[in-house]
Amino acid sequence: MSFSQDFLDEAVKVIQNMSAPALERAATLLSEVRERGGRLFILGVGGSAGSASHAVNDFRKLCALESYTPVDNVSELTARTNDEGWETVFKEWLLGSHLSAKDAVLVLSVGGGDLERNVSANLVRALELAQSVGASILAVVGRDGGYAGKVADCLILIPTVNPDHITPLTEAFHGVAWHLLVTHPALKRNPTKWESSVK
Repeated sequence: MSFSQDFLDEAVKVIQNMSAPALERAATLLSEVRERGGRLFILGVGGSAGSASHAVNDFRKLCALESYTPVDNVSELTARTNDEGWETVFKEWLLGSHLSAKDAVLVLSVGGGDLERNVSANLVRALELAQSVGASILAVVGRDGGYAGKVADCLILIPTVNPDHITPLTEAFHGVAWHLLVTHPALKRNPTKWESSVK
């Protein structure tokens, strides 16, 4: 067996062990956020920051769900990091966005944040704020889900099938999860260009 085949086999195992009911719950929850006039705030660090930006595009364009991510404004992100510190950068951005109980926060993360290990503390502080105002929390995470997994109203856990490949498979399946959601009939309102152009 080659490494490539092994990796693809691991990806198949992830798919087979993801929770369809959790994804259905996420679609329902996000549909409810849209119906009540709420907004979706997507948080991610590192590679997950790029995914957050991509996901914002899809939720806005395909689902007509008002969505934002702090990582799309590098000037504000770096100013807050410089002046206030990395740990509170997402929390302060959400405060400036007037996060409320109508809204939802979606975390894309490998570990989900852990204060004791000093990993993604900015996610933890943002989720503490979300809890305090009653915003809905969704998490697409790997391993045990960390803090995000503990406090999420809807947890989509990317199962670990190889402890040496937690990060690449979790980050890859962030995309599978949100693309499923923006394609879900409960959320999708607008056609994708390629499919609509070839019919």
